[in-house]
Amino acid sequence: MNTPTIETQRLILRKFTQEDLEAIYEIYSDEEVNRFLPWFPLKNREEAALFFRERYAAKYAEPQAYAYAICLKEDNYPIGYIKVDLEEHHDFGYGLRKEFWHRGIVTEAGNAVIAQVQKDGLPFITATHDRNNPRSGGVMRNVGMKYQYSYEEQWQPKDILVTFRMYQLNLDGKDDRVYRKYWENSAVRFIETDL
Repeated sequence: MNTPTIETQRLILRKFTQEDLEAIYEIYSDEEVNRFLPWFPLKNREEAALFFRERYAAKYAEPQAYAYAICLKEDNYPIGYIKVDLEEHHDFGYGLRKEFWHRGIVTEAGNAVIAQVQKDGLPFITATHDRNNPRSGGVMRNVGMKYQYSYEEQWQPKDILVTFRMYQLNLDGKDDRVYRKYWENSAVRFIETDL
């Protein structure tokens, strides 16, 4: 099972491999692409190799993982990533090189990955975005996720205070379920009504 390859109309979603280090560097070194992500942009190819080993190879060693390179069918070269964690929050995350923004690529990839995790029995997914990055919330809404609440967190390792918006999509018909751990762990939490 592990990480099944998925094809959509325009995309191949597959595992990252050792041969993708240059692509990983291109995706994860761009400051604008990584501005709202929890890690610092990669500085060199050596960091890309370490990132691949820690973030991808380690996940692929597990019995099941949803951590994909987003590739256009025309060249099968990674231009972004998309993932769903198997930890209790089932966090859905993504990133895309900026020259491919505004083409519906992440929405297309997201719909395909969500269909796969639903087929495999995952009960729900969550996703969070920095309130200063509303376009990410647009992707979440485009794949059917619903806003639940907002909360503050001192984000590490960047050590900045961020207000996150938490979205959720229940995949098993239990529509009233809300993942509450972020709410419970934050001293500052609220529901925005003007979204």
